[in-house]
Amino acid sequence: MSIESLRGGGRPLIESVRAREILDSRGNPTVAVAVATSFGAVEEAMVPSGASTGKYEAVELRDGDKSRYNGKGVRKAVAAVNEILGPAIEGLDVTSQREIDENLIDLDGTENKSNFGANALLGVSLACARAAAVSLGIPLYRYLGGPSAATMPVPMMNVINGGKHAEGALQFQEVMIVPVGASSMAEAVRYGSEVFHALGKLLHEQGQPTLVGDEGGYAPRFDSIDDALKLLVQAIEKAGYKPGADVAIALDAAAQEFMRDGKYYPHLPDHPMNAAEMVAMYEGLVANYPILSIEDGLGEDDWDGWNLLTQRLGGRTQLVGDDLFVTNVKRLERGINEHTANAILIKVNQIGTLSETLDAVDMAHRAGYRSVISHRSGETGDTTIADIAVATGAGQIKTGSLSRSDRIEKYNRLMGIAEELGSVARYPGRSAFKAH
Repeated sequence: MSIESLRGGGRPLIESVRAREILDSRGNPTVAVAVATSFGAVEEAMVPSGASTGKYEAVELRDGDKSRYNGKGVRKAVAAVNEILGPAIEGLDVTSQREIDENLIDLDGTENKSNFGANALLGVSLACARAAAVSLGIPLYRYLGGPSAATMPVPMMNVINGGKHAEGALQFQEVMIVPVGASSMAEAVRYGSEVFHALGKLLHEQGQPTLVGDEGGYAPRFDSIDDALKLLVQAIEKAGYKPGADVAIALDAAAQEFMRDGKYYPHLPDHPMNAAEMVAMYEGLVANYPILSIEDGLGEDDWDGWNLLTQRLGGRTQLVGDDLFVTNVKRLERGINEHTANAILIKVNQIGTLSETLDAVDMAHRAGYRSVISHRSGETGDTTIADIAVATGAGQIKTGSLSRSDRIEKYNRLMGIAEELGSVARYPGRSAFKAH
C-alpha cells in the first residue's frame, strides 16, 4: 500500500520544526522538538539524557553557562534546531526518514555529533518519525516495523539502583528482575510490580530506606552484590514466584564507573580486581543466582577482558555491551568480528538519529546478537522507545523500575500496544534471551 493511498493522495511534507528547552526526570534541561506536517500532524519528541555515559557516545551539547542550570542548559542545541537543522529539512517528505537523518548528519559534519549536539539531531529525527506515523494514521510501531511487528519486549526492571543512579549505594548500577515466565505483556508488568513491592516490604523490615534512585528502583546500602541478590531472591519468593522460572535476574555492572588505573573496584575501595578476577566473580554469581544477563561487566576499552568473559560465560549468559558498543555500528562490527559479547544495548541518544539506531539493531540481529532497547537515567514522558522495541522485534527492553511516571509511561504504552495487537501479540519470555 502506498503512502498516497493511505491518506487519499499527496505526501506529508515537513512544514515546521521547533525546539524548546524542557526538564528531564532529574530536573535537568533537555531538548524537545515538535514537527508539523502538511497533513495536519503536530508531534513532539523529548530527548533523554544519561548519567553513566561512555566516552564513545555521541556528544550531548550543553551550554556551559554556570549562571543557568549549573551549566547544563541546552539553549545552544535548541538554537541549532530552530535556526539550522529545522529550516534545512522543511519541505522534505516526513516519511523519508533516512534522507532526513542523512541531512542532519551532513549538516553537523562531525563523527560524534559535537557541532550541533546529538540531543539536537535526535529530537528532530524522532519527532519526524512520530509526525510521519500520525500523518499516515498508523501507530509508530507499525510505521517503523511494518505489518509484521508483533513481538513484545521482555522487560528488565531495575528494582535496585546503585552506581551513578544512586550515589552512596551499591557499586553495581542496576540489579533487575526479568519476568521470563509471564504469558503476556500485562502479566509481565504485574509480576514486576508485585516483586517490586515485596522487595520494598523486605527492605522496610530490615530498617533499610525505601527511597528510590534515578530509575525508580530502591537505593539501599549493600556491602556487596551478593547481599543485594540474596534479598532480591527472597523478594521474588515473597511475591509468590519461582526465582529463575518465573522471574529471573539481570545485572548492569557499569564496570567502567568503578574502574581506576586498569583495575576494578566492585566492592571495597581498597580491594582492586583485574579482569580475570572479575570474570571469576561473575561466574560465581551466575552459578549461585538465576542471572541470565550481565551488562557492561567490564570496561569500555577492556577488549581482552571482554573476550575472556565471553569465552567463559557467553554460551549460557547474555552479555550486553553498552559502553562497549554505544549503539555504534563500527564498534559493534569489531565486537562481532572478535566474538565479543553476544548482545548490544540500544540507546537512541548514544548515536543521535533514528536511522543509525535501526542500523545497529539490524546489524546485531544479522550477526545473531540480541538487542535490548533502553531508556536513560534522565528520562521524560516520551514513549518512543516502547514503539521502537516492538517495531524492531528486539524482544527486550530496559525502561526502569515500577515507580516514577517517566518509567511507568513506557510500560503503560507497551500494554496499550499489546492490547491493540490482541491475539497477534507475542510475548517471547525466556526465548528472547537466546541467539537469533
